[in-house]
Amino acid sequence: MKQLPHTAELETVARNTVWFKPPAEAIDEPFHLVAHVLTFGTHEDVTTLRKYVSDDELQEALDHAPPGIFDPRSWAYWNLKMGHYPAPPIPKRTFQP
Repeated sequence: MKQLPHTAELETVARNTVWFKPPAEAIDEPFHLVAHVLTFGTHEDVTTLRKYVSDDELQEALDHAPPGIFDPRSWAYWNLKMGHYPAPPIPKRTFQP
């Protein structure tokens, strides 16, 4: 996935959905940002993101989704929107001893 541009509207989306990081830092991690927007974003947040992320990039973001962000409902919805039914297993965190 390409790097996302630092625009005022993407910074607003990042501020709304990745509340624990500065917006610029969130934009620099596109897979992480996309996962947060698709899980926690409003319709307006998703609409803004989609100005910068193509369907192929959205699919790539789902394929590389960080574990622990998506909830089951959002995961199923966005995979269905991208033509995957049934959805693949949701990314899970693993811990190494």
